[in-house]
Amino acid sequence: MNDFLHMLQTSSHFKNLDNSVIFITVASLIAWGLWRFIYARLVSISEKTKTYWDDLLLRALKTPISTLIWCWPATISIGLILEEHDESHFDWLPTLKPLMLIAIFIWILVRLVTEIEHQCLQNRKYDETTVQAVAKVARLFFVTIGLLSFMQAFGLSLSGLLTFGGVGGLIVGLAAKDLLSNFFGGMMIYFDRPFKVGEWIRSPEREIEGTVERIGGRMTVIRTFDKRPLYVPNSVFSNIVVETPSRMLNRRIYETIGLRYQDSDKIPDIIEQIKEMLKEHDEIDSDQTMIVNFNSFGPSSLDFFVYTFTKTVNWNRYHEVKQDVLLKVIDIIHDNEADIAFPTRTLMMHNSVQPEPDPQQQYQDASSQYDDN
Repeated sequence: MNDFLHMLQTSSHFKNLDNSVIFITVASLIAWGLWRFIYARLVSISEKTKTYWDDLLLRALKTPISTLIWCWPATISIGLILEEHDESHFDWLPTLKPLMLIAIFIWILVRLVTEIEHQCLQNRKYDETTVQAVAKVARLFFVTIGLLSFMQAFGLSLSGLLTFGGVGGLIVGLAAKDLLSNFFGGMMIYFDRPFKVGEWIRSPEREIEGTVERIGGRMTVIRTFDKRPLYVPNSVFSNIVVETPSRMLNRRIYETIGLRYQDSDKIPDIIEQIKEMLKEHDEIDSDQTMIVNFNSFGPSSLDFFVYTFTKTVNWNRYHEVKQDVLLKVIDIIHDNEADIAFPTRTLMMHNSVQPEPDPQQQYQDASSQYDDN
C-alpha cells in the first residue's frame, strides 16, 4: 500500500513537472509570436521614416531577441528536469542566465556594427577601407569586452587578469612578433590609406603590381594583371615604396619622333603645328605641362619630342587618345612634305684606292721569274 501511494505521488510529481515544462514552452511560443508581431509593426513604422538608423537597429535586434525568447525559458526547463532527476541544486544555472544576457547583448552590438558597415559601404561618400577598418576594430572591442565579462562572471579577478596579461602580453609579443607586425601593418594601411580596396598599386622595389582585392588583418590580397592572386604580408608595406597609379590626376604622353635630315628646314613649322593641335585637342589637358621641341641630332634623324598630359586616367581611354595624337602628328609631318626617318647608313667608296698586293701571289711571281732565268 505504501509503495502504491509513493508511486501515485511520484507520478503526480512527474505530471506536474511535465505540465511546467509544457507551460514554459507554450509561453515561449506565445512570447515569440508576440515579438514577431511587434517586430513587423516596428519595421512598417521604420520604413516610413527618413533615417536608416532605426532600420539597422531593428535588423540587429531580430535574431538575438528571438534566440533569447527561446533560450531563457529553456534554461528554466532544463534546470527543473535536471534537479528532478538528480535531486540536487545546480549552481551553474544562475550563472548561465547572466552569461546568456551578456552574449545576447554583445551579439546585438556586433550585428549592429556589421549592419552599419554594410550601409556605409553602399554609400559611395565613405571610404571603403576606412569603414572596414573601423568596423573590425569595433567588433574586436565588443568581443573583448564580452570575454572579460564572461571571465568576471566565472569569478576571475579582472585586476589579476590584467596584471597577468601585461606580463603574458610581453611574452606573446616576442613569440608572435611577425603576427603583430602584420597586424599593426594592416592598421597602418587602414589609417594612413596609401591605397584602398579596388585600387591599382605597384612597388618599384618588389615584383608587386595589381588591383587590391582585400586588406586583411594579416595580409593583403592583390590580383595581378594576369589574374594571379598575390598574398602580401601587411608588414611588407611598412618597408617598401608603394605607388598608387589609380590616384594619378593625368596620364602622360612622352614620345620622341625623328625626321629625315633633308627635312631640317621644315622642323619649325611642324613643331608649331603640333603645338596648336595639342592645344585644340579635346582630350589633352592644356593646363598641364605641354612641350614640343627639337631635341637632338640622331645617327640618322633629327629628333623632336612631344610631352603632354591627357585628361583621362583610364588605361584604355588613354591609349585611344595617345593613338589619335600620334596619328595627327604623322598627318602634320606628311602635310609639310616631310617624313619620319628610319635607321640608314651611307657607305662611301673611292675607286682610286688600289688593293694591297697578295704576298702569296708575289712569291709565286718571283719564283716563276727565277725559273725562267
